Amino acid sequence: MHYVKKLKGLLDRKTAGKFFWLVLFAVFISIVEAVGISAIMPFIDIATNFDNIHNNQYYRPIFILFGFDDTENGNVAFAIVFGVVLFVFYIFRGAVNLIYSYTMASFTHSLYAQLTEQLFKTYLKMPYSVFTTKNSSYLTKAIVSEASFISTVISSVLLLISELFVIIFLYLLLLIASWKITLVFTVILLVKVFILIRAISKKAKEVGNTRAAAQAQFYEFINKLFGDFKQIKLQDRARLQKTEDNFSDSVGKYSRANVVNSFLNAVPRILLETVGFSLVILLLVFLLYLGQSNVVYILPTLSLFVLALYRLLPSVNRIVSSYNTIVYYHKSIDIISSELNSTQEVFFDECLEFNNKITLDRVCFSYQDKLILDDITLTIKKHDKVAFIGESGSGKSTLVDLIAGLNQPDKGEICVDSAALNESNLQNWRSRVGYIPQQVYLFDGTIAENVCFGRELDTELLIKVLRQSNIYSFLQDKQGTETLVGEGGVQLSGGQRQRIAIARALYGQPEILILDEATSALDNETERKIMREIYQISGDKTLIIVAHRLSTISDCDKVFEVREGKIYFKNG
Repeated sequence: MHYVKKLKGLLDRKTAGKFFWLVLFAVFISIVEAVGISAIMPFIDIATNFDNIHNNQYYRPIFILFGFDDTENGNVAFAIVFGVVLFVFYIFRGAVNLIYSYTMASFTHSLYAQLTEQLFKTYLKMPYSVFTTKNSSYLTKAIVSEASFISTVISSVLLLISELFVIIFLYLLLLIASWKITLVFTVILLVKVFILIRAISKKAKEVGNTRAAAQAQFYEFINKLFGDFKQIKLQDRARLQKTEDNFSDSVGKYSRANVVNSFLNAVPRILLETVGFSLVILLLVFLLYLGQSNVVYILPTLSLFVLALYRLLPSVNRIVSSYNTIVYYHKSIDIISSELNSTQEVFFDECLEFNNKITLDRVCFSYQDKLILDDITLTIKKHDKVAFIGESGSGKSTLVDLIAGLNQPDKGEICVDSAALNESNLQNWRSRVGYIPQQVYLFDGTIAENVCFGRELDTELLIKVLRQSNIYSFLQDKQGTETLVGEGGVQLSGGQRQRIAIARALYGQPEILILDEATSALDNETERKIMREIYQISGDKTLIIVAHRLSTISDCDKVFEVREGKIYFKNG
């Protein structure tokens, strides 16, 4: 019930409605399947012996109702019409099954798309402070794999329901045909199914947990490999071998989990078919032992059981396999449910005026129960050039994140002019900030795509910010704004990557420009050039710099030192 509630919670009202109609469709399919099985034997019975038409209490009334002649030709006509009707019914049965298969596939894949969209939106609304505690490979796995496994679980649930009704209807048919034989078969098969579910499902759950853990490791190793390939290449042979061994170990665990799961899915079908058809053969051998007449008497019923078992046993197998699939991927339900219920920001886009100053009033901020900033009071005037210095871990970047609105203070207040930053205006405030980090993220695309970063292309503005960033002339010797940067910007130098980051920040036409140790990885000469350009660019902007080197902040109006969670005015 725990997982049923969680699974139900993943479906919105519209999707739950579609699921309900699919369940009804599954019941209808089950009825069609049962009718298809039960109609074969009467047709064979009539076609092989016309006397059965008149001797059977069910055939005779239908024969009379439709006005067939009580002659040889009438008997043949009745058998032919019966056969044609059965032929049309089986075409209808095939068409209905195809429609159901398409509808179910459409539903499950739409559900996958819906879950991935929900996850993506959830991650977009995730507070920055929460995101920093997450592993990117874990988030990627949730969107790419775990959401897909949820659709597999839903598909298995629908299949389980459909096959369950097939079994119910066929079981009722077999009870009508011979309740004694049916009960014997039932007892034997139920014992077998119970043993299978107890033994296999327990193992499937264990293997499912192993699969989830191994796949998480698998994604993490891939992220490490592609995230810093240069460092990987610079390792010695022993370290490279250890990296390969660790990756092979995680892949091996993931592979073995899937092998065991595939094997466990095959076991029920083989055992159930072996037991089911062995029972039919043993029953026939027993009747032969008793005498030939017993076989002739029970042959039509026995034939019905063979046909029913031919359809029934795969249904039982699918039910057991579907249940095992649900158990195997049960961890995906936990993961997706947990991710979708993670903390989200709910902001509005109320316009905020910034004409005079930014004020921090007795601001405190903690991270993972550790006090980072304590009782910070600060004023930054519009068009100020402000620098924050201090040792690593002192809280400089955290302070800047608070000013940018990425994090919200635990205590105190941040005001822009006279308006306090809150959920009504934070989104608008963030859009006014241009951020230039130390580690520049460039994806495998063109200069234009990397600068626009998902925003609408404005060619004039693009060229303007590239000129301001002092990289446009360099691009003219390449393919202009269509120059490919390579993944991570490997086709560019460190200084060029930083200039692209500056252009990206300026493309949003920000009022506040933040440099978070943006030039610390560059050599002194390149840093001086870029900082000179930034000071020129930021003439009409408020500039906030986080830096280690004093040369970086030589032209700043005010310098503050952040030390042990406190802020100290240095000069200005």
